[in-house]
Amino acid sequence: MNKFLLGTNWKMHKTEQEALAYTEVLKEAAKEYEEYQFFIIPPYTDLKGVKQLLKDSTIILGAQNMHWESEGPYTGEISPEMLKEIGINLIELGHSERRQYYNENDFDLNKKIKAAVRYGFIPLLCVGEYTEDKEYGVTQEVLSKQIKIALHGVSATDASKVWIAYEPVWAIGVNGIPADVNYVRQVHESIREVLVSLYGNETAHAMPILYGGSVNPGNALELSKQPHVDGLFVGRSAWDMITFKQIMELLNK
Repeated sequence: MNKFLLGTNWKMHKTEQEALAYTEVLKEAAKEYEEYQFFIIPPYTDLKGVKQLLKDSTIILGAQNMHWESEGPYTGEISPEMLKEIGINLIELGHSERRQYYNENDFDLNKKIKAAVRYGFIPLLCVGEYTEDKEYGVTQEVLSKQIKIALHGVSATDASKVWIAYEPVWAIGVNGIPADVNYVRQVHESIREVLVSLYGNETAHAMPILYGGSVNPGNALELSKQPHVDGLFVGRSAWDMITFKQIMELLNK
């Protein structure tokens, strides 16, 4: 059985000094909780130093975004070759903030996923619905569209390397509303069904589906026990190692 995935995206937080201090503590925690596969996704400026610190660790290091071209006139972007040189393992793609503030779309994400697997990265595809989608009862349709376009033309072999993170937009951020556990279970089941329709049972069940959205010490254990929840993508509760370790301890019970 694959290890339960447990990780966090730091967003635009942590200077290099803060990042290294945090990573030192996480490295020790990872030795204590070997049943989890930990991953962290720092800002670009922290990646090189954190990678050096993780050279003898099992913690997976990710980047928060990536362009699909290896080089070119794309001011402000980071290429796959640049991240490969650092030694990145994982690429987070399609976070709702990237979609909302920087106009990312499913068609560009499709190109990014293909580039990520071509360069040997693990693509972490983020999907999620807005409050209006949920209220109108079209969550499944929205997520199905996001997944099908993002994975269009991606072979079963390459798809088996993709992680899916379900992050309802209304549940993330400072004002996020924690999702009902039954709702999470239903949505994860529907995501699995979409993957099965695309790739068949074997490949679909090899693709981990993580849940992210106001995960905290109060709901982490119950969320982790739901079918098709293969990991937790923790937000601000993981930015402080005190609360992150509380979650580790709770999941270990």
